[in-house]
Amino acid sequence: MWQAWTNGIIGIWLFIAAFLNFTATGNLWDDIIVGVVAAIAGFAMAKEKPWQGWLTGIVGIWLIIAAFIPNLVVGLGNEWNAIICGILLMIGGFGALGTSAQTHTEVHSH
Repeated sequence: MWQAWTNGIIGIWLFIAAFLNFTATGNLWDDIIVGVVAAIAGFAMAKEKPWQGWLTGIVGIWLIIAAFIPNLVVGLGNEWNAIICGILLMIGGFGALGTSAQTHTEVHSH
């Protein structure tokens, strides 16, 4: 399940990225919290639990919204990092829901 590993790695990246630029305290804590949540939920999706897909998808939406909140994400690099990671988390999280549902249906249909 590629979505689980992708979301887990993006979560780790967000955690690391929080320490690469100390321009905004809000950005630091946002990236740390979102990074930890995305990493845990992403890697836990490997067990095919749908709530992790929803959680990482919602966290992805939050990152995109947070990118446009003044004083939370400061700097063009931080803004683009949040937008790109948010989109990838949404694709991976919500995309895993379809895969999980198909796998669940296939298992019970046999």
